[in-house]
Amino acid sequence: MRSISAAGRRFFEGHAYNLGVITLAIALGGIGLAYAIDGAVRHIADQSTPTDGRMFARTIADRTLTIPSAWFRTEDVASGDFSRQVDLSVMLPLGAEGSPVRVDVSLMPRSAVRPSSGLLDGVYLHMFQPQQVSGPPGLIGKPLRNMDGYSGETVWYDALSAEPFVAKCMVPVAEGAPAQCLRAVYLQTGIAAVYSFDQSLLWAWRDFDAEMSEKLRTIGAL
Repeated sequence: MRSISAAGRRFFEGHAYNLGVITLAIALGGIGLAYAIDGAVRHIADQSTPTDGRMFARTIADRTLTIPSAWFRTEDVASGDFSRQVDLSVMLPLGAEGSPVRVDVSLMPRSAVRPSSGLLDGVYLHMFQPQQVSGPPGLIGKPLRNMDGYSGETVWYDALSAEPFVAKCMVPVAEGAPAQCLRAVYLQTGIAAVYSFDQSLLWAWRDFDAEMSEKLRTIGAL
């Protein structure tokens, strides 16, 4: 049997090394695939916003909304006028130096949601741990006790307002992912809105409702 030359061995060894690197890259990429797909889909939707002028009607709690197609979080935007829940995604200029940041919004009847301000006194207050978490100026951060499924969650609220800003933030489900916050409010039109956003947006909490109101007003939700 003919022996393999030194050059040949180096070729095969290098080829095997490259295959190993490729395999490792594929494995690592698979770990974050669920997160990457969501981000890519939203990026494509954002890119289509300037040219997609289609509008769709949705009726929630006897209120008819007219919504741009690019706002919908799913592709099934033309399935009926009456809805129990409409899932949207909007961009608010609340990032660094006014850069746009995505906020997910779910609109539904009030009967389906309890507002975060009501949960503050009725639920969260009785589950606060003694310590306080430092964070955005004007907000108090109180971690919740590890019970009833609230492990690793923190409630942020404005203690000086009669109708306080309240948001509950959860630890990331994956290492390196941003913490996510939930905030539920009642709108004047009889619709409830549930917001989901990165915890970094808490630093712009004073402007959050005003910016969101402008968005919701354009579709008739306010």
